[in-house]
Amino acid sequence: MNYLDITVVAVMVSMAVMLCTCQATTNLHPLILIPGNGGNQLEARLTAKYKPTSLWCKWYPVKKDGDGWFRLWFDSSVLLSPLTKCFSERMMLYYDSDLDDYYNAPGVETRVPNFGSTQSLLYLDPNLKHISAYMAPLVESLEQLGYEDGKNMFGAPYDFRYGLAAKGHPSQVGSKFLDELKNLIETASDSNGGEPVILVSHSLGGLFALQLLHRNPISWRTKYIKHLVALSAPWGGAVDEMLTLASGNTLGVPLVDPLQVREEQRSSESNMWLLPSPAVFGGTKPLVVTPHAEYTADDISRFLADIGFSGGVSRYESRVLPLVERLAAPPGVPVTCIFGSGVETAETLVYGEGGFDEQPEIVYGDGDGTVNMVSLTALEWQWGNDTVEVIKIPGVSHMSMVKDKGAVDRILEEISSINSNITTSSTLVSTS
Repeated sequence: MNYLDITVVAVMVSMAVMLCTCQATTNLHPLILIPGNGGNQLEARLTAKYKPTSLWCKWYPVKKDGDGWFRLWFDSSVLLSPLTKCFSERMMLYYDSDLDDYYNAPGVETRVPNFGSTQSLLYLDPNLKHISAYMAPLVESLEQLGYEDGKNMFGAPYDFRYGLAAKGHPSQVGSKFLDELKNLIETASDSNGGEPVILVSHSLGGLFALQLLHRNPISWRTKYIKHLVALSAPWGGAVDEMLTLASGNTLGVPLVDPLQVREEQRSSESNMWLLPSPAVFGGTKPLVVTPHAEYTADDISRFLADIGFSGGVSRYESRVLPLVERLAAPPGVPVTCIFGSGVETAETLVYGEGGFDEQPEIVYGDGDGTVNMVSLTALEWQWGNDTVEVIKIPGVSHMSMVKDKGAVDRILEEISSINSNITTSSTLVSTS
């Protein structure tokens, strides 16, 4: 082969790569975004059965639509102490032991707006975009890649207070969401020439996505799912969830007393799901330490009883523990985990004589500021590198994963790679 031949081949290779890059940006696999806990708006409506506990709760909020609906999450007015109580009692879930399932507070109806669209994932409070942005930076970057809301990009918001339960136990709201998500996947694929769908989940959304894959046969998975990209997924729960249930957690929101929201947080079905899994955290390392006791992931039942939440013990043992006892890979679906590292993350909670009504001293370890590294990497060390791809982004926190420019760029790089059907190496081999 002479110099001219080499030049011609080089040009042909370059043109082939450029053509494939162009096709990858125009012929995109449909993509569905699944948010995390608290990652989409919720709306509520009060009925005659609602019994306000104060005058504040009787008139709040003033602004409602014509049918009485108002935004329950997120509304910045909850920062005011009297309204925090109203918010908390409306967010509460109740458990019916006879039905073995959760339900809303009496007189409170809720709904998830804009299912199928990314609209309710962009900003938690559209009136305060600068402080409540969630997936807006990621969605805007996906649009630059060629994605369009409602055409080849979709959102799957859900009522994040509810979770899923082990086999044999009902979980009506969570199961309904999985059905809706499955239908959305099939519709997205059918409306895009039968192309399989890329699922992009954040945080708790990854747990729902994995459950969806396991609850459908491999024939369905291989037909409809191209890839799962799980961002900051708490595969084995987080120590931070023990803080939430023990002492309340303001999640960084200023001016809110954590004890005011503790009862509501304990009522959340999904919060129970996010407790540290014994299969991931093991039973040797103390996660909570008091002057009189220590608690590992094997001691969650005793921990719940000792913090004054004895009603949660049977629910945890029957509904949650069997659900998290193993992390099985879903055959037929490639999985990529992308998460932050090197951010101080609660690893051990140390309580003093004041008990669980006071905030603990925190011993920090590695993670993304919310989820511990052992949980973020659980699929890697349980499944092996041949089954899951792992991408760590140093210094990126749990919530920054969908906002930080460097993180978003890396996510887009992965999605572009999934969309591409050609690699430079294979092209060079075929033309040499």
